[in-house]
Amino acid sequence: MKTLARDARQLGNLIRNARKQRAMSQKALGDRAGLRQETISLLESGNPAARVETVLSVLAALNLELQVVPRSKGGYLPD
Repeated sequence: MKTLARDARQLGNLIRNARKQRAMSQKALGDRAGLRQETISLLESGNPAARVETVLSVLAALNLELQVVPRSKGGYLPD
């Protein structure tokens, strides 16, 4: 199942959940992405000023990718 994020808060929650599923700390994720722990914290809290480059680095560090698809009405897309 693919989960959608339509705003910075939802994206932050998805990143936090993915990090926790991998039993990683914010510091470990930051180290892996080449970012500070504080940056991971801001991203996970839904900071709307996050740069696309930062988001992509964090997603790559979590072995995730960004996909752009037509907007659906629900929060989930079929696999």
